[in-house]
Amino acid sequence: MSNLLKDFQVEAKNPSLEARQRWRSSVSIVKNRARRFRMISNLEKLAENEKKRCQIQEKIRVAFYVQKAALQFIDAGTRREYKLTDEVRQAGFHVEADELASMVRNHDTRSLTKSGGAEGIAQKLSVSLTEGVRSNDLDIREKIYGANRYAEKPARSFLTFVWEALQDVTLIILMVCAVVSIGVGVATEGFPKGMYDGTGILLSIILVVMVTAISDYRQSLQFRDLDREKKKINIQVTRDGNRQEVSIDDLVVGDVVHLSIGDRVPADGVFISGYNLEIDESSLSGESEPSHVNKEKPFLLSGTKVQNGSAKMLVTTVGMRTEWGKLMETLSEGGEDETPLQVKLNGVATIIGKIGLGFAVLTFVVLCVRFVIGKAAAGGISEWSSEDALTLLDYFAIAVTIIVVAVPEGLPLAVTLSLAFAMKQLMKDRALVRHLAACETMGSSTCICTDKTGTLTTNHMVVNKVWICENIKERREENFELNLSEQVKNILIQAIFQNTGSEVVKDKEGKTQILGSPTERAILEFGLLLGGDVEMQGREHKILKIEPFNSDKKKMSVLTSHSGGKVRAFCKGASEIVLRMCEKVVDSSGKSVPLSEEKIAAVSEVIEGFASEALRTLCLVYTDLDEAPSGDLPDGGYTLVAVVGIKDPVRPGVRKAVQTCQNAGITVRMVTGDNISTAKAIAKECGILTAGGVAIEGSEFRNLPPHEMRAILPKIQVMARSLPLDKHTLVNNLRKIGEVVAVTGDGTNDAPALHESDIGLAMGIAGTEVAKENADVIIMDDNFATIVNVARWGRAVYINIQKFVQFQLTVNVVALIINFVSACITGSAPLTAVHLLWVNMIMDTLGALALATEPPNEGLMKRQPIGRTASFITRAMWRNIIGQSIYQLIVLGILNFYGKQILDLNGPDSTAVLNTIIFNSFVFCQVFNEVNSREIEKINVFAGMFSSWVFVAVMTATTGFQLIIVELLGAFASTVPLSWQHWLLCIVIGSISMILAVGLKCIPVESNSHHDGYELLPSGPSDSA
Repeated sequence: MSNLLKDFQVEAKNPSLEARQRWRSSVSIVKNRARRFRMISNLEKLAENEKKRCQIQEKIRVAFYVQKAALQFIDAGTRREYKLTDEVRQAGFHVEADELASMVRNHDTRSLTKSGGAEGIAQKLSVSLTEGVRSNDLDIREKIYGANRYAEKPARSFLTFVWEALQDVTLIILMVCAVVSIGVGVATEGFPKGMYDGTGILLSIILVVMVTAISDYRQSLQFRDLDREKKKINIQVTRDGNRQEVSIDDLVVGDVVHLSIGDRVPADGVFISGYNLEIDESSLSGESEPSHVNKEKPFLLSGTKVQNGSAKMLVTTVGMRTEWGKLMETLSEGGEDETPLQVKLNGVATIIGKIGLGFAVLTFVVLCVRFVIGKAAAGGISEWSSEDALTLLDYFAIAVTIIVVAVPEGLPLAVTLSLAFAMKQLMKDRALVRHLAACETMGSSTCICTDKTGTLTTNHMVVNKVWICENIKERREENFELNLSEQVKNILIQAIFQNTGSEVVKDKEGKTQILGSPTERAILEFGLLLGGDVEMQGREHKILKIEPFNSDKKKMSVLTSHSGGKVRAFCKGASEIVLRMCEKVVDSSGKSVPLSEEKIAAVSEVIEGFASEALRTLCLVYTDLDEAPSGDLPDGGYTLVAVVGIKDPVRPGVRKAVQTCQNAGITVRMVTGDNISTAKAIAKECGILTAGGVAIEGSEFRNLPPHEMRAILPKIQVMARSLPLDKHTLVNNLRKIGEVVAVTGDGTNDAPALHESDIGLAMGIAGTEVAKENADVIIMDDNFATIVNVARWGRAVYINIQKFVQFQLTVNVVALIINFVSACITGSAPLTAVHLLWVNMIMDTLGALALATEPPNEGLMKRQPIGRTASFITRAMWRNIIGQSIYQLIVLGILNFYGKQILDLNGPDSTAVLNTIIFNSFVFCQVFNEVNSREIEKINVFAGMFSSWVFVAVMTATTGFQLIIVELLGAFASTVPLSWQHWLLCIVIGSISMILAVGLKCIPVESNSHHDGYELLPSGPSDSA
């Protein structure tokens, strides 16, 4: 099978265009191309969209690099004048939407200056830069200037899916056959008897189309809900004088937006104030170099990303008036990238379809040849009647219906159904899957490289210990008793409040609220406990320059000027890094005294002690300067003020979740920027660092020679003081040795590792927009246990599809062979077109609903992950398919050829009764085999069955409708009512397949791996020996 499927292989992430084109061209037999490829990306549309995107980028590049220069030489009089409309004037505004859009899009600094800069634009928009937009103005602003939403493809209606289901070529042929059958039948047998057969086929087609359309429509609603969740982005704004968080969809022109590292600029606007703001404009212009935005270059474009610094911006243009809005319109079409399992099952469907087509043609030829031979033997070869034409038409309908059953169109579509169901359930469990393939790949992950802060820990940080003036003080409930002199306390409060990336604001209720990262919030809270006054600190000091914290430097610095004109630099960051920058230390009187080697050793011992207690340690330092430096802030000559130890407790349930991963053969590796002692303490508490495991620092890891790095990789369980580049290197090398790597990330610098990994997991709470856009899954609650749940559902998707494939292939084999053999031997087919259409619906749409949507069980997390090259259809599956097929063929064959004698059927309706018994027995064999398929290897197939309401509903509906078909719809379905004895016989024949399944599962077929491709974990010393 592997050789036959060699053209049906793609990478789970970023598949090549060649591979995607190859498998599409290899799909040769498709009943309904519109439905089969509905959820698959349209390569032509994608190429067209890429061309449009490049055109828009080129247009923006011209605006950036040509128009900006040209505008300097254009006389103001030649510029387009925008006349203020009455609507805008009556609303209380003094600038047109198109004028604002043109100014920002063209980087027209002259027009901005003429308007009075950001302050002048704010006046024209009737907004205060300090108070922000008033809530009662939101509706009128949205009416005049538009909403911050982009044009989207309209949702498809239910009738669209009905029409799509009708595009099935075989169903169209059958409809034609049914209409011809009705016409010929009425002409020969009269009304209404002559229309029964044709009407039966039409009713069956309507039923198939409606069930298919309902299933597809429900699936589309699930994907629409997921897409809506993917687009939810919140941003910080000032409104009504308060800092608050709003959805970017609710932004209006005039909003004052707060930007920080990793944010996506939510609309076009102008710079108000900020520090070191660097913008990545590659998504719009294609240029990789960051753009520096300040008062001289004040324009910000929607869709660009904040690479460094922080700022406040005034929103001037929203929605489809922005270039990003136009770009998003081109990206809204094209479809989802295919998953490896979808592609593989398209291959399986193609192979089986070819076999089925061959059987259908042979069946039709055999039936026609036998009919002609029989007619010739009776001497009527020269006389043909309308009844003969009707017979041949029936043969043709049976052959076409065999193709309907034989081409398993539902195989690749079942993957989409299963993934959609899993994604919906994961959404409820706080995991947002952004790419279909990620859910599938996560089931094969062998390694999870996880951050510590917020993922393994609660991210609720508090300063628990402080070293200052050679004394260690511990937090007592909500207070610190530091007993510091006034001079020392002032220096400490300055070091806290001047050098921070957070803000202390008042919410709507007037309560104090700290905004920023958990670490920053903990330090500011500590400063407030000491009696620090934020407003007073702001009045007494002016910030001249900020070097924001980033993962490479592991420190943050700020340059301030005092009211007396003195310049002072503050720095805080990773304790051992910042300590090396210090030459002095603050003593108990507040004076700076030399920091001797003995004192450095003592402070290092304190840091090590804090770290061994799983505390995150930071040093707070400062230095006085004669004048403000023109370049970077100094890297030495500082005075040590304090060492703080911040506690971040391990999340409840993390240890159990890590244990679950280890039981499942998934190695958990912790990658953190913390001190190695802190990292080891947390890793041991979580159960990550085990005997024989290696904890290593990022600097040591990155300097290892390639052969040593490869040797140590499998043993690494903790990487401390790591840079984003170290995480990327770790992920890259793990993949090279065959690992399927999932990696978590929250910062902008984590984007390369998230992109490089097999599955990128971004944090929903702590994660930046840049991290989320590069991730495959967003963990909404930042909880490691949720990551484990994604792996569990990934494995469930894989095994559910295996169950469905086993079930469908069994039906295929039996339906094809029983009709073909019967046609060859008796000249008639026991299963009519109506019968086969009903069976097709049982095994296709209903079978997928029943088997592909089953929730995961705990047993899935007690096996090794599936290998990249493992065969999808395993030996155990082939054993079950062949065993069940042989049983059904023997039983149905005996009934077909000897049924009348065995059941003592006599009379004119004996053939009709026998064919009904064969049809009924065949259906009940599938019903019971569907239950068998719930477990491919285990004998107990009932475990958890009644907790899956979809499965129970499908079984009940199938059985109920079968009863209706046989007892009430005989005229249309070519069946007759059966006695209770015959019903009991059919049910017994079907139920024996369950006893057979127990026997089949006792036949050993694989010694070293489980039925689903997951290798069993050793259960004890004897297994691993």
